[in-house]
Parts: sequence; structure tokens; C-alpha cells
Amino acid sequence: MQITVIGRGHVGGGLAGRWTTAGHDVTALGREGGDVAGADVVLVALPSAAIADGLAKVSGLRGKVTIDATNTFDPYPAGYESLAVLVKSIAGGPTAKAFNTNFASLYDQIDAEPVRPGSLYAADPEARDITERLIRDAGFDPVYVGDLGQARLLESLIALTMGVARGGLGPFFYRYNRPGELAAT
Repeated sequence: MQITVIGRGHVGGGLAGRWTTAGHDVTALGREGGDVAGADVVLVALPSAAIADGLAKVSGLRGKVTIDATNTFDPYPAGYESLAVLVKSIAGGPTAKAFNTNFASLYDQIDAEPVRPGSLYAADPEARDITERLIRDAGFDPVYVGDLGQARLLESLIALTMGVARGGLGPFFYRYNRPGELAAT
């Protein structure tokens, strides 16, 4: 799969590495932008305040499947219920919200886990299959929370996630499973 990652930081760079290891053809762009016309999917991993400016420097984005991995502690851009909706308004294609509830600092430890950690995500129906595949290829089990209307819920989890980490647990993996599901593995 041809993946373009916009953002070379911990999230973008970390996922680019994991997807390359999984056999995908990954191109990483920084805030300077570039062309994504050849991509099957685009991951947006920019600071929230840089989304609009960063995506304005990207050509070939219109209509692409896009995964938004951003978070914010700041007010939301006026007129947008979530950062994912902002990304979708610019990209104009099926959009998902994913990877924003996972600690990028732990990406290099995923493979050592005895049970794959989870990754919560929300997605437009047309973005769901590709998002689930890329979550799995990054080493996580996908946990679907609903359509893109649930993106704000996922974005609001950053406060809880950081609270748990700062409360003494530090960066952590999480796993959701049905009763008895882990006993069967």
C-alpha cells in the first residue's frame, strides 16, 4: 500500500517506521508539504495548530482516504466539531480518527507485548477497512467506536490519557476485550 505520512515527529515518524517494516511503501512529508497524488491513504500527524497551513501545502490530497492522528488541548478551530472534521473539510475524502489515544513513545515496545494493545478509532464507512488494516499493521488491535461523529470523543480522551500517565502509570498500552476472549488465545 502507498502511504503518505504528513508529519515527521514521534507519531508520524513512528508509524511510518512500523508501516515500512510491515511492507508498505511509505513517504514522509514535513510541514513544507509535497505531493500525495500517488498515495492510497494519507496520515495527518501535524500539531493541531498547523493542520490547515500544513495541508494547504499538500497537492493531490483532494478525495484521498485520510487518517487524522492529531490532538489538541487548545480551543477547536471555529466551525469544526473536531480536528478530524477539519481535516476532512480540507482533504474532501473519507476520513478516520486513529492513533491519537496511543503513546508514540511506546511504538518500539509494541512487539514485546504478549497481547496486542488496542487502538481506538472512529471512521467514515469508506475509510474503515483501510484504517483497521493500518492499525493492525502498526501492531495494534482496532477498537471501533463509531463513525466520524465520534472523533471529538476520541480527541477529548487526551486529557484522561495524560492524567492517567501523569498520575503515576506513565505511558501505557490499553486493551479492550470481550469476557473470556484472552483466555482463548
